[in-house]
Amino acid sequence: MAILPYVYLAYMFVSIYFLSFYFLLYLRNRQTLFDSPEIKKQFKVSVLIPAYNEKDTIEDTINAVMKIDYDKVVEVIVIDDGSQDDTSKIVERLKKKYKNLILLKKENSGKADSLNQGIKIAKGELIAVVDSDSFPQKDSLKKMIGHFEDEKVGVVTCPVLARNKKTFFEKLQAIEYSIIALTRKLLEGIGAVYVTPGPLALYRKTALEDVGGFDKGNLTEDIEITWNLAAKGWARNMSLDTRVTTLVPTKFKQWFRQRKRWSMGGIQTMWKYKHYALIPKNIVGHFILPFFILSTFLGLLGLSIFTYLISSRLIRQYFLVKFSLVADTAIVSLNTFYFTPSVLNYLGIVLFFLGAMFSIFVLAIIKEEVLKKKNILQILSYLTFYLAIYPIIMITAIFKLLKRDLSW
Repeated sequence: MAILPYVYLAYMFVSIYFLSFYFLLYLRNRQTLFDSPEIKKQFKVSVLIPAYNEKDTIEDTINAVMKIDYDKVVEVIVIDDGSQDDTSKIVERLKKKYKNLILLKKENSGKADSLNQGIKIAKGELIAVVDSDSFPQKDSLKKMIGHFEDEKVGVVTCPVLARNKKTFFEKLQAIEYSIIALTRKLLEGIGAVYVTPGPLALYRKTALEDVGGFDKGNLTEDIEITWNLAAKGWARNMSLDTRVTTLVPTKFKQWFRQRKRWSMGGIQTMWKYKHYALIPKNIVGHFILPFFILSTFLGLLGLSIFTYLISSRLIRQYFLVKFSLVADTAIVSLNTFYFTPSVLNYLGIVLFFLGAMFSIFVLAIIKEEVLKKKNILQILSYLTFYLAIYPIIMITAIFKLLKRDLSW
């Protein structure tokens, strides 16, 4: 296939470009990566915890929130989205312990609507959103609030890291979360933070009101509202010197469903904001939308190249074996294992090596425990098998959206 080398070369070039881009952003901002602005104004904060059937984690999450070291948390509102388990009973019991804990019960209508209902009754100038299976660090608000001294800042996020890291599969996710955290911080340097994740995000209430709250029709309300804030000119910042931990899926099926939802929500958001491609002066059209589209295209292109190479190899081997049986010749020879060096092969090796070095580099900066054990097998598995599944997830998400099936 004559065009394949050119496609493969373009794929390698763009991939290496992305890695180089992040590295240059790091060099540009390395002195201030872990800086937190000084708090001058004591903003009042309301914490919203949307919950649906979270009896196993809700108590630990509430306890973690109550331990946050910030005196102006005026209320913690748990929005029970029609849970059918003991979530509400647990919250009612904890209300006797925590005087500022509020329970808002409602019929099931989704996380976005739960958050919108919470926003309506929240008294704080800032609103922290915490997932019901997540655990903010004690200093999280103190490290994040200083950003709001800039009146243009609409939301601040922090690194979301894996809480459970016992199994090999969980450790792979820990690597992924660390890489996502640092790259998100690096994108802040060009004003291009594209998501403020649910485990912990701190919003200016007036900014939420300005964009009309969370989109009830989007499967990833945290991505959509970040794009909405960006489109309206609100800055999105990140504090790298604190963190929130969250429980990652323990089973492959759970992980696949979660990532499929993320992909479906991302596609929904790209489609909703597609018209910003014609508004290049806005960061959504100037960077975020092209970045998302190119990232999606690269994944699908990589899978296509891999599928073509494997399938063509198998077909050739099939006919070779069939011919060898008929001609009574050797089925296996030294030529079967012959590897032809080429520029493309070398570029592939270089790309893989750079990816591994970048992963180790990120883990060292984030100080992720996975690196301390020096288990290179985890990083190699992450770069090969783990990431290779993502294009398949994206294809599944695209087909479900084409069928207008929003279940995940």
